[in-house]
Amino acid sequence: MLVLAGIVVLHITAIILLLVATIDNAWWLTDSVATDVWGRWELAGSAWHYTNLKGDYAEEYLQVVQAGAVLACIFSILGLFVFVAQLFTLSKGQRFTFSGALMLISCLCVMIAASIYTDIFHKQDQGWFGHSFILAWISFVLTFILGIIYVVLRKKSE
Repeated sequence: MLVLAGIVVLHITAIILLLVATIDNAWWLTDSVATDVWGRWELAGSAWHYTNLKGDYAEEYLQVVQAGAVLACIFSILGLFVFVAQLFTLSKGQRFTFSGALMLISCLCVMIAASIYTDIFHKQDQGWFGHSFILAWISFVLTFILGIIYVVLRKKSE
């Protein structure tokens, strides 16, 4: 029972990290600019102003990063619901393969998004990767670990 609680807590943590990484505006930072996968915030005087990213980056790569981040969130949330449903429907001794597959797909989506962002964007810019970018890579590791746990895990009792 403690193992199940730990897995659910780890899964909810991964979902929260994915959502924060996708929503928050801190994938790339400088002293006067904060950029995420949706827009750019520029400091003008003492106020932050939102601008669109469409003209600044190759639109195809930007859409892949956006889609990867959103799909990772969706597959991770679906994985949690499927895991809870499988707790009540699987017979004794069966594996949580479908939940594991959803988490591995989520892992793949966030890896693709973060990898493309790393390789394509901000190569010549002066600045640093923000906490949302780091959270995306941490959630990659968590979703990978959860995917492996779900594939290996067997239902012990009914």
